[in-house]
Amino acid sequence: MESIIENNKTQMRRGVLEYSILLILASGDEYASSIIQKLKEVDIIVAEGTTYPLLIRLKKLGLLTYRWEESPQGPPRKYYMITDYGREQLAGLDAAWDELSRGIESIRNGSKA
Repeated sequence: MESIIENNKTQMRRGVLEYSILLILASGDEYASSIIQKLKEVDIIVAEGTTYPLLIRLKKLGLLTYRWEESPQGPPRKYYMITDYGREQLAGLDAAWDELSRGIESIRNGSKA
């Protein structure tokens, strides 16, 4: 049986996955396996089966778009990039993250926000 801690960690990762992808793309265009690798490097481990549908969903929402680019190591790669609307939404997510982080830190430190 999965522990409460592991279950909560999984839920937290899922909750910040879209935000994390937008943050990655705000720094520059990336292809899907590169996004997955960057998420793994910071222990937000995700499966390809989770990431690809999420990228499609974010594109449908207008938060990102993509272009095809030739690759020297095989078939062309689909590079994702954040849109202007995605940057606007990311700014809102940044503010929400800061607010949430301050609230959690306040609770952890036993004081009021």
